[in-house]
Amino acid sequence: MSGVGTKKVYEDDRLIVWHLDLAPGEHGAKHTHRLDYLFKVVSGSTLEVYGPKDELLDTVELEAGGAHSFHIIGDEIHGDTPGYPVVPATHSAKNVGTETFREVLVEFKR
Repeated sequence: MSGVGTKKVYEDDRLIVWHLDLAPGEHGAKHTHRLDYLFKVVSGSTLEVYGPKDELLDTVELEAGGAHSFHIIGDEIHGDTPGYPVVPATHSAKNVGTETFREVLVEFKR
C-alpha cells in the first residue's frame, strides 16, 4: 500500500504534508487514510474514486483553488464539503480529466 500522496514534503510532531500529482489517465496507488486531513487543489481535474476492491465509487470534479477537509470515522472518510461522497478509508483515484491534477494534502497527527 502506498502513502496518501505522490511525495511527502514535510513532517513534524503535529502534521504531515504531501504533494499529489495525477496526469490525465493516471490511476494513483491504492492507499489508506488513518489521519484527519485537508487538501488544497492546485490544478483541478475530474477524478474517479475507487474502493478497496477496485470498484468505482464516484466521480468528483475538483477545481483549482478549492479546499476540502475530511474526518476519518471508523473505516470511512467523511468530508466537510456538502455533497462530497463518503468513501472507504482505503481507496484510489484515477484522473479521467484532460489536465494534470495537483493537490497539497495535510494530515493532522492525533
